[in-house]
Amino acid sequence: EDEKLSLNFRLVHSDVYPHRLNLEPSVSAMETSPSPSSNGTTLLSLPWEIVTQIASHLPAQCVINVLPQVCQTLGKLGEDRLAWQLRAQKLSGPAASFPVGPKEDFDWSKACLEMEQLIGCWTGHENQAERQEEAAGGVNSENLVEMQLDADLNGAAEAGEENVQVQSQNTSDSPHLIESSSTSSPLEHIILPSGHIADVNCVLLLGGEEALCASGSRDRNVNLWDLRESPRGKLMHTLAGRGTISTHRGWVWCLASSGPLLASGSFDSTVRLWDLEAGGAERGLIQCKAAVLCLSCERDMVLAGSHDQKLSIFDTRAADPLVKSLRLHSDAVLCLASDDQYILSGSKDQTVALFDRRAGKLLQKVQLRSYLLSLSYSGREVWAGDNRGLVHTLSMHNSSLTHVSQFNVHRSLVTGVHYSPGALYTCSSDRTIKVHLPCAPPKTLCTLHHQAGVNGLSIKGGTLAMASGDMNVEVWRHRC
Repeated sequence: EDEKLSLNFRLVHSDVYPHRLNLEPSVSAMETSPSPSSNGTTLLSLPWEIVTQIASHLPAQCVINVLPQVCQTLGKLGEDRLAWQLRAQKLSGPAASFPVGPKEDFDWSKACLEMEQLIGCWTGHENQAERQEEAAGGVNSENLVEMQLDADLNGAAEAGEENVQVQSQNTSDSPHLIESSSTSSPLEHIILPSGHIADVNCVLLLGGEEALCASGSRDRNVNLWDLRESPRGKLMHTLAGRGTISTHRGWVWCLASSGPLLASGSFDSTVRLWDLEAGGAERGLIQCKAAVLCLSCERDMVLAGSHDQKLSIFDTRAADPLVKSLRLHSDAVLCLASDDQYILSGSKDQTVALFDRRAGKLLQKVQLRSYLLSLSYSGREVWAGDNRGLVHTLSMHNSSLTHVSQFNVHRSLVTGVHYSPGALYTCSSDRTIKVHLPCAPPKTLCTLHHQAGVNGLSIKGGTLAMASGDMNVEVWRHRC
């Protein structure tokens, strides 16, 4: 049967890349393939080392999804751990270390697939916005931006409603599309400019196929966007509870979601809950004791980091939602990430804490020389951005947390980080978004320049959404 379904040599001599691959994996197509080839040699009659070498020139997507449907023998190529390691080394470069964290149980095939997709989408891609950085002769200094952040956080300790300064700007009523300079670019760039009247602090992609997008702003509102409605997307509505004209009474600083649950955190010391399946209807209100600066959701559980140094765990199904209040830090909790086993939190006290949810205890605190503003982790590898423009890598192994390295990636606050085994996105108040391969040092594929500071980002299924200081929400996504 293997001989009947073997591939012709022409499969590997063609110029094959992920965005050019056009293979049909159906058995009926394979049955009509020439076998054996004209010279009497089939692919499977070659030594296995040569077959493996040939497969290394095929896209990861082909090795993972197509070859297993050809025959069992070729399907085993996707189980060759060494082959995936060699492929990853080739993609990241001989001088880079990959992965940065532990190699045990690392998903090599997923990492290679993500890296190839990232390279295909983002290499050489630049946005067409005028670089205000060049026109102004440089970006805000690190000290000025950090002073502004300190002022914002100190304002969070005051009454939430009083520290909102709403700015106005004349904008059009409809979003617009900026075409890439290259018609062959796999990405389109959408700007949704009319939803807010103050800085957008946070953004979150929601739903299947990246259908929805939520944005939170200093105008106190959370807007819900439908990205499927027309090529340019559409503002659905602004979330608001009964008898209120805005989502919150203070700046909206953070968003998180799990399934149909959307949570928004604000300087008004509340977490509001919204039901996406009901079109964004109000689901509940959680009253905290200080400004809410970061959120994470796990099913019906909401975790909130606040200005009063606390990390609070809430059960949204309970009449009294507070499950536990943790004081793991000596200053404001600025960022967190979680799964069903661990909670990672970063604080202005320049520490990172690792908490075991199952054991109910603090496992470790790591002292840094700066404080973290953004965190992201997958598996045993953690990436985080700080107030000095540095991106840090940490390793989780045997319930311990180890600081591995740090890299100069941005020139000011790193306001957002998203990490997966084969992709790394960072954004900063230095007015840039950068797309990297997550090796050491990070291999930057693309730098997107913006006219204002970038306050946050969200990644889902290859779609990138960005929150900016010029009141806009911007989206990069695959062309239809």
